[in-house]
Amino acid sequence: MFRTPRRLFRTFALAEMISWALLIGGMVLRATADLAVAVSIGGAIHGLVFLCYATTALVVALNQRWNLGTSVLAVGSAVIPFATLPTERFLDRRGKLVGAWRLTESDHPRDRQWHDRALRWALRHPVQLGGTLAVAVVALYVVLLVVGPPGGPRDEALALL
Repeated sequence: MFRTPRRLFRTFALAEMISWALLIGGMVLRATADLAVAVSIGGAIHGLVFLCYATTALVVALNQRWNLGTSVLAVGSAVIPFATLPTERFLDRRGKLVGAWRLTESDHPRDRQWHDRALRWALRHPVQLGGTLAVAVVALYVVLLVVGPPGGPRDEALALL
């Protein structure tokens, strides 16, 4: 399904946009129909998808050898509603998403760093990579639920636990 970094990044960029729509829709329902639970549901979905998108952006950034600025742009675009897909298109037009997964070492001097070796191993073992990233994302999500939403704890966030 995710044969290229471009396809993986595009899928999660679209998912992040959809999660923003759910969150904003929940906020509208809370304001117009007094359905506070809509924000809790939309916020929970958006939070999980945000973490998945950020993780995906970091894996793709390592694979594509993005510089720090490009990596920050990719992850940071998730903070602005609906900005992930335009960011994906911007990166694609500039050739930042071109190429396959780097499964073998090349002659590139940066290909001999520890994180490149670790990335190649992980990409050759996609089940282990997916499982490890899923556990990490869920663990971080649970920690963030316990800490509470931005702006301080609310009864809504605690009710999810």
